[in-house]
Amino acid sequence: MTEAGEKGGEAGRLYEALCSLRTPEEACALLADLCTPREVEDLSQRLEVARLLAAGTSYVDVSRATGASSTTVSRVSKCLNGAAGGYRMVLERLGA
Repeated sequence: MTEAGEKGGEAGRLYEALCSLRTPEEACALLADLCTPREVEDLSQRLEVARLLAAGTSYVDVSRATGASSTTVSRVSKCLNGAAGGYRMVLERLGA
């Protein structure tokens, strides 16, 4: 795991907290406390970018549909196809 992905310390507690959430309402409450509204919007946008890219949508169409910059679309694409597999896992679980 990368440094950001280590299991111990503060990051480990965050990962455990995320795993403890049972409903979308609980996730909403935690994100509202942890993040600014803009940060939640940015995270939501990245997940939508990943969903559209996974569905085969072009970079240009993803950028138009989401308002994400070409840099964000490219970064999400790199992660979507990267080794960590977080986007792929979540999208599969959501049936997206």
